[in-house]
Amino acid sequence: MAISTPARRAWRVLTGLLVITAILFGANALGVHVVKGGTWVPELALDLQGGTQIVLEAQTEEAEPSAEQLAQAVAIIRQRVDASGVGESEISTQGSQNIVVQIPGNADEQTRERIQASAQLELRAVIYASGPSNTFVGEDGEETPYPTPDASLNATPTAEPSNGSDPAWVSDLLWAQFQSYRCDDPENDPSAAPADQPLITCDASGAAKYILGPVEMDGSSIDDATNGMDPQTGTWSVNLQFDGEGAQTFGEISERLNAVRQESPNDPRSQFAFVLDGNIISAPTMNAVITDGRPSISGGGIDQETSKVLADQLKFGALPLSFEVVSSDTISATLGSQQLQSGLIAGLIGLLLVALFVVLVSYRALGFVIIASLVVMAVLTYILLCLLSWRLGYRLSLAGVAGLIVTIGFTADSFIVYFERIRDELRDGKAMTVAVEDGWARAKRTIYISKSINVLAAVVLYILADATVKGFAFTLGLTTVLDVLIFVAFTHPVMQLLVRTRFFGDGHPLSGLDPAALGAVYRGRASFRTPVAAAGRAKRSRGEAERRQTIAERKAAELAAAQNASDKGAGRAEEENA
Repeated sequence: MAISTPARRAWRVLTGLLVITAILFGANALGVHVVKGGTWVPELALDLQGGTQIVLEAQTEEAEPSAEQLAQAVAIIRQRVDASGVGESEISTQGSQNIVVQIPGNADEQTRERIQASAQLELRAVIYASGPSNTFVGEDGEETPYPTPDASLNATPTAEPSNGSDPAWVSDLLWAQFQSYRCDDPENDPSAAPADQPLITCDASGAAKYILGPVEMDGSSIDDATNGMDPQTGTWSVNLQFDGEGAQTFGEISERLNAVRQESPNDPRSQFAFVLDGNIISAPTMNAVITDGRPSISGGGIDQETSKVLADQLKFGALPLSFEVVSSDTISATLGSQQLQSGLIAGLIGLLLVALFVVLVSYRALGFVIIASLVVMAVLTYILLCLLSWRLGYRLSLAGVAGLIVTIGFTADSFIVYFERIRDELRDGKAMTVAVEDGWARAKRTIYISKSINVLAAVVLYILADATVKGFAFTLGLTTVLDVLIFVAFTHPVMQLLVRTRFFGDGHPLSGLDPAALGAVYRGRASFRTPVAAAGRAKRSRGEAERRQTIAERKAAELAAAQNASDKGAGRAEEENA
């Protein structure tokens, strides 16, 4: 069995960090070149890039909407366009009827629909389905449109329907209306149908039309809705999670429809339609009895983008009012590229000052370890911002840039604590390799505690602060976590390898670990001696080491000194008696 030495562990950890970096870059490359939508440049927020301003007007028949209704609509729209809270969108009210939505970049049609849609979800059983045609072949051999239904036709079911899938719901008038129904007729408004009556409607593409039973469930039963891709089939779906009552109701419906499928696999009455604002999003066949309340919507042309839009609409609820877009304009950046450039220059100046201080003033060659760690952290931060821009819609604002700049100082603190602990161990007369390991053991506890506090502060700030400050909190928390990763997976392994080189291991005066400069002279590989010329300096160093002792260490030293004095006194007493 091979013995794991510190050097071997260091190489393994560095290799693991390299693999993580390669995975992150590979994932982003996949998003850019294969999946599409990825980017090699982090997206900018409204204050740095500009974007689109959409003004929505509430549509009410009588009185003006209440302030409570507008506030609720603002909250729902904010969740729809910026669910993660880091997209830097701005949503506010204007007057007594308008809502102003400002979105970074150009708002596509799907984003506009996501803002406006009321997302009234109804779940209805399918009674009948056919193609979209509203014509028949007459005796002359030509296609003839079905006539307008006669109002005198029977409009009530001939028998009492037993469930939502019962064909008894189809009256003579309803059947005539279905035959003449055109999916492309703008006058047909299926969203206005009563919930307790059957519905004639079409799917989203207009390729099929349906007769649906009355509403058996609605969107209020949905606890959560997410989109995802099936790794086996590669198809996208919307995964729903019903509440307790909804799960029970859906289980009973699925049992009924699954029984129909088992008797007649091609019977449309085995289908269950998910209806959004009167239009069928999907009408899948019930292939099993679903009792856990976790069905999924797939098929019907649902892809990554449409599944995301639908999941957001269903998850964040229906707007309390209907809105109409009254204007849509392009707006310029409130700060612009000049402020971004100034922020980046400030960050580079801060990084340069840190580099000059650690190399020229404090740590000599050891300072290059700090610089290398900061470079690695900058690379990982950049690729993560690109991935987050793609996957979460993250937008980098000037507040986020400030968070990145502040992190430079926080990150340098970690390295200073670590290196000073190593120097303390050298002052105590330990060998170089032992000093690195013992210094690591003492420094990591301090660093973990301090970084935990930073992360906690970032989380609290992200939850409680205004949307304009969330970018600062997000970048602060992200880079703090990366700081710990770099400290564990890069800085310490690099130090383990460097102290095994002649330059650092022998304590070269320019290494930053010169024992003579620290109050002791390194001799060989495992011991120190104090020369006569350095006696005074060593004495001062011991005094400094004593001052650095913790309370527990100081008490232990005092106890040992008292015990030693007691032993000497007893020895002198024995000599006198003799």
